[in-house]
Amino acid sequence: MQPANLLLLTLALAIVAYWLGYARSRSLAMPLGGIRHLKSLPFYYGARAALWSGIPALLVLGLWAAFQGKVIQLIIIGGLPDNMIPATDGEASLLLSKISNVASGALPPGFVEAPIAEAAERLKALRTKSRFLMSALVVSVAVLAGFLGWLRIRPRLNARVQVESILKWVFFACAALAILTTVGIIFSVAFETIRFFGKVPFTEFFFGTHWSPQTALRADQVASQGAFGMIPLFTGTLLISAIAMIVAVPVGLLSAIYLSEYAGKKVRGVVKPLLEMLAGIPTVVYGFFAALTVAPFISDLAASIGIEASSQSALAAGAVMGIMIIPFVSSLSDDVINAVPQAMRDGSLALGATQSETMKKVIFPAALPGIMGGILLAVSRAIGETMIVVMAAGLAANLTANPLETVTTVTVQIVTLLTGDQEFDSAKTLAAFALGAMLFIATLLLNVIALKIVRKYREQYE
Repeated sequence: MQPANLLLLTLALAIVAYWLGYARSRSLAMPLGGIRHLKSLPFYYGARAALWSGIPALLVLGLWAAFQGKVIQLIIIGGLPDNMIPATDGEASLLLSKISNVASGALPPGFVEAPIAEAAERLKALRTKSRFLMSALVVSVAVLAGFLGWLRIRPRLNARVQVESILKWVFFACAALAILTTVGIIFSVAFETIRFFGKVPFTEFFFGTHWSPQTALRADQVASQGAFGMIPLFTGTLLISAIAMIVAVPVGLLSAIYLSEYAGKKVRGVVKPLLEMLAGIPTVVYGFFAALTVAPFISDLAASIGIEASSQSALAAGAVMGIMIIPFVSSLSDDVINAVPQAMRDGSLALGATQSETMKKVIFPAALPGIMGGILLAVSRAIGETMIVVMAAGLAANLTANPLETVTTVTVQIVTLLTGDQEFDSAKTLAAFALGAMLFIATLLLNVIALKIVRKYREQYE
């Protein structure tokens, strides 16, 4: 059984345990004169039985799913002939990928060596056996633990305290898991980044003006060393993000001001949902629109006035990205402006200020911290966008500030470097982690600066 289906089955068993526990508590209370003689409400007895059934089973499921892949890989690698056992982690990754492709049917067994084909058959058998054992163990734990929880229900049992105590630890575990996940991501990226700087000089990455991560297989081939200067990538990222913000911030902010202060209820009820529909359009659709409509229009317009423009330009990608981000700025700004107390509006109007003066002098300054937060979210969205850039701006890492030329961004290069079967011992693949680390640091600094701005104005107007 697949883990997703097993998860649903575990939840179903927990629901069954809830109803059985609920029914048992009521049946035990009837001879005593009703549920008022129970220490807790029947709901808590059912919830206690459900937690007893679900939590141990989910723990077993999570641990099994987390470690089964690594264990199976070790068994597969250990079963290969001595001359085929990989010497490095990168070789092991490529070999396991080939075995997985054969096992899934993506690669015919006749195109690989006999030991690889045999390893693929073992892999399929081990995966099938692992799923069966996992299903049997999880279901057994859920049923047995739920039965024990149901069996221990007593009228004097304070089920509410136990349920609240268990949920408190569940909430703590969720919070700790989120923190540990963040820490794990940071350390994994940092570890691979350190490995990258062991292969590529620090100065070349930070001060290099040429990006060409393709490395040759032999030293006598062209570009055998590659070039890993990050400046063209971050320049392209900042250029496209700046164009997107130039489009999104004024349009989104002015739209929010109009909808919140000037538009009637009927107009607002129609325009606001239509504006927010832009946020639900897939980014690949925006990419098609940018590549097939906006980019050719910009190229033809530039040619008509005698300016040379690429068919894939930063202006096309940034403009369409700005259109995509408008709902983020507009919706958040509208909510923040509406959250300003009505008393501030009434007080300003009572003193003789006009509606526009009230907006400029009272409402906008009071809402500025929230507006800055919305703009920060929009900037983060622009920096992390990939699909529109790939389709409308291209993959060429050019160091230029001309919006009519082809550029690329950090996120696009990360996706490009990690696409396909990669060997994680090469500088080309490790460069993706270095770029991710630098992007993380840049975003963190941006958040710190925005937080300081927000705090400054919040202290002034509260």
